[in-house]
Amino acid sequence: MSAQTYLDATQEAARAFYQQYHGQGEIVMLNLLKFREVADYSANPELAPLEAISGKEAYQRYMKHTSPFLQEAGGELLYVGEGGSFLIGPEGEGWDMVLLVKHRSAEVFISFARNEGYLKGIGHRTAALADSRLLPMK
Repeated sequence: MSAQTYLDATQEAARAFYQQYHGQGEIVMLNLLKFREVADYSANPELAPLEAISGKEAYQRYMKHTSPFLQEAGGELLYVGEGGSFLIGPEGEGWDMVLLVKHRSAEVFISFARNEGYLKGIGHRTAALADSRLLPMK
């Protein structure tokens, strides 16, 4: 894995995403996820379980929290699977989990991502992930 990690979109990337996909209809997001061995809740201690858990377990908590908000926004989890090393790609780079998530539009995705209820549980994602990639696809 590279020394650079990516956990959140930059303002520039979010602006470019909106400009590219605004008004284009459905999009599917490819999520590549690398988990921490032990979840790090230091940024969100109010969400921390009493006992230490793995990054994968923290991400499962994030998914459970997120599911109702995704459904409410008309989103759909199309695929969840275990990742691994690339067949074609950088040697030694691998991902623990892969997700495909469909959203009705860029506008709906942004609204979903800003939902206050959803944001209350985002700390599980932060605690879970060592690195990630999010690729919008049309």
